[in-house]
Amino acid sequence: MIRLGVDVGGTFTDLILIHEETDQSWIHKVPSTPSDPSVAIINGVTEICVMAGIEPSKIDQFFHGTTVATNIVLEHNGANVGMITTEGFRDILHIARHKRPYNFSLYQDLPWQKFPLIKRRNRLVVPERVSATGEVLTPLDEEATRQQVRKLKEAKVDAIAVCFLYSFKNPNHENRVKEIIQEEFPEAYLSISNEILPQYREYERFSTVALNAFIGPKTSRYIKRLEDVLKKMGIKTSVNLMQSNGGIATAQVAAEKPISLLLSGPVGGLIGGIKAAKNAKFEDIITLDIGGTSADIGVAPNGKMRMRHLLDTRIGQYNAMVPMVDIDTIGAGGGSIAFVDEGGIFRVGPQSAGADPGPACYNRGGTVPTSTDANVLLGRIHPQSRLAGSMQIRPELSEKAFDGHIASKLNMTPLEAAAGALKIMTHNMVNAIEMNSVRKGYDPRDFTLVAAGGAGPLFACDIAEELNIPYVVVPPYPGITAAMGLLSTDIAYEKVHTLWGSLTNPDVPAIRDVIEKLENESLLTLKEDGLSNEQIFLRRVCDCRYTGQGYELRVDAPEGEINEVWVKEVIERFHQVHEREYASQFPEQEVVAINVRVIGTGLVQSNKEQLFVDQGKENFTVNNYPSYPVYFWIKDQLQKQDTKFINREDVPVGTKLVGPVVIQQKDSTTLLPPNCTATFDNYGNIVIDMKAKLSTKDSKDVLATVTK
Repeated sequence: MIRLGVDVGGTFTDLILIHEETDQSWIHKVPSTPSDPSVAIINGVTEICVMAGIEPSKIDQFFHGTTVATNIVLEHNGANVGMITTEGFRDILHIARHKRPYNFSLYQDLPWQKFPLIKRRNRLVVPERVSATGEVLTPLDEEATRQQVRKLKEAKVDAIAVCFLYSFKNPNHENRVKEIIQEEFPEAYLSISNEILPQYREYERFSTVALNAFIGPKTSRYIKRLEDVLKKMGIKTSVNLMQSNGGIATAQVAAEKPISLLLSGPVGGLIGGIKAAKNAKFEDIITLDIGGTSADIGVAPNGKMRMRHLLDTRIGQYNAMVPMVDIDTIGAGGGSIAFVDEGGIFRVGPQSAGADPGPACYNRGGTVPTSTDANVLLGRIHPQSRLAGSMQIRPELSEKAFDGHIASKLNMTPLEAAAGALKIMTHNMVNAIEMNSVRKGYDPRDFTLVAAGGAGPLFACDIAEELNIPYVVVPPYPGITAAMGLLSTDIAYEKVHTLWGSLTNPDVPAIRDVIEKLENESLLTLKEDGLSNEQIFLRRVCDCRYTGQGYELRVDAPEGEINEVWVKEVIERFHQVHEREYASQFPEQEVVAINVRVIGTGLVQSNKEQLFVDQGKENFTVNNYPSYPVYFWIKDQLQKQDTKFINREDVPVGTKLVGPVVIQQKDSTTLLPPNCTATFDNYGNIVIDMKAKLSTKDSKDVLATVTK
């Protein structure tokens, strides 16, 4: 089987091709094309197939991580959307939750009002009303509905969102409106709330359905265009896309529900990091995926992804109440721009030079200093190395950029300015990791840091030292870890239904009926994707809380027959989850199940374990490689040390290196500081032991040595 993973980032598009029968793999990076991401994908697929010597038609599985949906939201360039809603609820999207981003500012823009997903003139109402129990209080006025649909057609909207009050209890009115729209305005993209989010919480449901309509037309056209072009290339398999819940969706499902793609890109990096750490025998991990534009940070205790609370799932300032893996993104990447702000403060990011023009050293027209330029000036990226395998580095352009924009303004040398820029970036990432770990009850000292992305291995040891993290794992191909993660996951869909029933005094038949309905829907969806019963696994989840609480927690529910014993087990598990989250539990309190969920997983990833093919040189010795001066922070002083530059593909499995060493490869560069030890394991990982450096920070630094 031949499997291809393609991850589109802000600066580069990463590809990995695995031929399982021959145990061969190929990696490739091409510059991203933000105006049309599919152009970079086609270029990359064509080139990697040439590298592998295969025809595109031989590819059996195609997996894709994309930022298309996310970028539409952040850039406010989505569809012209119309809405049909219950009479009297036209302004739910405008009112929101009455939250103010800045509590004490009298003059502030509210993002959901300044950049509305749906303009007020396109939010139309119709007479209808359903009660909180699903009883019809006011029948749907079908003639009024037709008139409103015609108004939206005259307004030339691209998409229509239909969101009625309590439709998750009784969807009949929404379903009838859908039929009327298909009769009157069949070309409109539809986003129907009971299909997108049949769940309570009024504003969040309206916002999610509106977001789905806002990104739907562009995202669905992108997916279709990509599939059409791939078919012309001879690729017969369909495109599978990464979702924000950490599972894969088929192209058809993703086009119908693009809201599920909002974290498509970053999730792959976390999954790839978990896979690499597991191979290296580490379970509690923090992933740091630094690309050209941003850094994605994830925490996975016991090697399991954490899910965000559904009230914290936002894109920008818009609520998107869909399952999302808990990942934070900050503006810290290889292209992050260093500058002096109006107050004279030295800052780095979040603005990025991106792929075009890129850092100054790329010699593509960029004139501002970036993180990559700083690494070049400090000698950590050598001028003779080739970024992304093809770019010639011009260090004199990096020096000119730092001199003109930073050093001259702050009365320092360009070298000091470059070192300061990297210190600031490191500090920003340390803060972000602490936000994701310490503030959520996890001690970074108990975790292993997985360094991914093109720039992750350059910063990893400095960050681990700041956080006292004992080990760093650098995957075999860190620059394309997100693409590798795509090949390590399965198709997954999450079905949800608002139950709002007591578990302390349960209506067991009602609970059983809802869960069986969701399980049947999950089975049907997965079978429509061509999966067999043997490939399908179902998992139950209950969103529970104590009576009187305003927020619920996700609780994994047991398998088996749903009866009184089953309910008691859910209650006990909820107490344990509550204890873990809030350090307390209240066994005497009534427990309520607000929502029930069924996560249907279809196994598509290969079960074959990919061992690293040892291509190292038989008589490898570090003394055969050149040394160049590299600057390190030693005893709070910036000091220059001669450092060996070696090629990763030359190092045999089992080799141990003691820093300082710079390990170069096509997709990334790993910086091994003084007193750090690196071991190359059977899976191609570089496992860096930080304990010696952490315990003897003031010890004499040694030059690189090698043992086998």
